[in-house]
Amino acid sequence: MDNLMRRYGMTIRLKPEAEIAYKQHHRSVWPEVLGKITECNIRNYSIFLRDGVLFSYFEYTGEDFSADMQKMADHPKTQEWWSIMNPMQTPLASRVEDEWWAPMTEVFHLD
Repeated sequence: MDNLMRRYGMTIRLKPEAEIAYKQHHRSVWPEVLGKITECNIRNYSIFLRDGVLFSYFEYTGEDFSADMQKMADHPKTQEWWSIMNPMQTPLASRVEDEWWAPMTEVFHLD
């Protein structure tokens, strides 16, 4: 696989009662979680919120996305973070069975 940067957009719903807590947690994401994100070749990572829908955007610069995502999923501190975040979220019904955040298809890009 080539080592070109790839853009990813993902979406999930945020439970209305969780909005304040979700924002508070993201004001001070744990350093271990941030470090693992960087170690897994994710750059320029943002999460946006509108009308109960979360949209994440990031750029992946690694060579094996699946392996890097598995490395992140196996990280104990990230698992702990997700155990707090996941109950605040509702995955889209249209997602693939093993997905939590649903990937989006890029339909336009301008550099």
